[in-house]
Amino acid sequence: MKFAKCIARWLCVGVVSVAAVCPAVAQTANNQRPRLVVGLVVDQMRWDYLTRYADRYGEGGFKRLLREGYSCPQTFINYLPSVTAVGHASIFTGSVPAINGIAGNDFYTSPVGNRTYCTADSTVSSVGTTSAAGKMSPHNLDVTTLGDELRLATNFRSKVVGVAIKDRTAILPAGRSASGAYWMDSRAPRFISSTYYMERLPQWVEQYNRTLTRYDAYKAADWKWLQDKSAYVQSTPDGSRYEIAPNNQIQNSYLGNTVTLGMARAAIDGEKLGQGADTDMLTVSLSSTDYVGHRVGPNSTYIEDTYLRLDADLADFLTYLDRKIGKGCYLLFLTADHGAAHNPTFMADHKLSSGTWNGGRLHQQLDSLTQQMGISGSVIKGVENFQIHLDYARLEREQLPAEGIRQAIIRFLQCQPEVLYALDVKQIPAYLPEGLRQMVANGYHVKRSGDIQLIMRSGWNEEYDVRYPGKGTNHGSWAPYDTHIPLIFYGTGVKPGIDYSRHYITDIAPTVAALLGIQMPNGCVGEAISLE
Repeated sequence: MKFAKCIARWLCVGVVSVAAVCPAVAQTANNQRPRLVVGLVVDQMRWDYLTRYADRYGEGGFKRLLREGYSCPQTFINYLPSVTAVGHASIFTGSVPAINGIAGNDFYTSPVGNRTYCTADSTVSSVGTTSAAGKMSPHNLDVTTLGDELRLATNFRSKVVGVAIKDRTAILPAGRSASGAYWMDSRAPRFISSTYYMERLPQWVEQYNRTLTRYDAYKAADWKWLQDKSAYVQSTPDGSRYEIAPNNQIQNSYLGNTVTLGMARAAIDGEKLGQGADTDMLTVSLSSTDYVGHRVGPNSTYIEDTYLRLDADLADFLTYLDRKIGKGCYLLFLTADHGAAHNPTFMADHKLSSGTWNGGRLHQQLDSLTQQMGISGSVIKGVENFQIHLDYARLEREQLPAEGIRQAIIRFLQCQPEVLYALDVKQIPAYLPEGLRQMVANGYHVKRSGDIQLIMRSGWNEEYDVRYPGKGTNHGSWAPYDTHIPLIFYGTGVKPGIDYSRHYITDIAPTVAALLGIQMPNGCVGEAISLE
């Protein structure tokens, strides 16, 4: 029913509005859609950042989207773990790890396989750098994205481009058939790519990279506060004991978002996106909100300043789209891949339940446990994505009792103060609340997930950096602070409105597909939102 309503809205409202606002667009079936779709993901944006700083935002950024767009304030992540790669894959595929294959930022390729990074690809070469930072591709993504379906629908005439600082957040959203994906070299503020897409960088990328040389000597001390620090009343004092000080990389400052949106403009200009007869798509992920957020947490003046700066950058970007593409001639959605927890030390100081756990330390504890069972060495391959991976190669080679070891580990974990539930992922117990049961099932990939699922107590975070105990923050859990995300649709075919119904991250792709009148991605499990 939701899908049917959304299709009807496209046929009866979207077509008329685009024709009226964009008179230069020919009255053909292909041109009754938006000229450009912009998928904007703010990495680590908690939903409450929309309201927390609302009185300080300008009128042209977040407030414009909320005022003129359609907001879904009860949108949640419906799988585990709530991490970057999984979030970006799910947004643009409408799918979950169990189906799309992106089981984490890192995962094991099979029960007896090796640990791999989600977009690492040894078969391709770097483009635009001599480092290995470009040896990346979407080859681990098992399903189509919105961009793939858009290209299929137009016989590959549509262009689809992904832009981000992080490689995985440029690559996964754009899909396997993308025209190009560009991310930042870890050694210098330059955008690069891989031979999966091209043999050399386009001239427009080279030209934009030359403008970034001014950031080569960036220092953390160069952070320029937007306002006097006394104005940041939503935050703890600068330099608090909850924070890891920013470092000398623009990725770890508000400038990273500015540079990324600049690259987005360069892509639109350079690739002439939205200028042809067919709808094009640009995916943009703003990574610096995550880099800054991890180091300082949600209660820092740095994160408040980062969002105030982003709001201004967003206003400038929307004004650019109005001028370049035409107001009403583009469809934009804004969302996040996950949220973030409050800093555990901050929580404890305010008498709120919290704590940290460490995967490396837990691995050592499990090794001690199995040694008490008379097993020398480790039978644990790794602790990854809130899961315990057993070393099946060794278990089978030495004919060790896998089931007995698994049950002993579960009993041990269930006694740990930070653990709410520890369970066999293949036998999810009936006593688990239904919502959690579904999140575990959605996150379990039969070849890439672990054997034992950890569900931590709310408020307990995996330690972000063992060098700075108690500082910064993390994400990945089932809790609302990690899984409650913003979602706003804006532009072609979208009327102002708000829907307080519960929706999921997997509903974004089918909604956009319905607005475009194209097939939803082939692994999609979400439902189109009616936007009424």
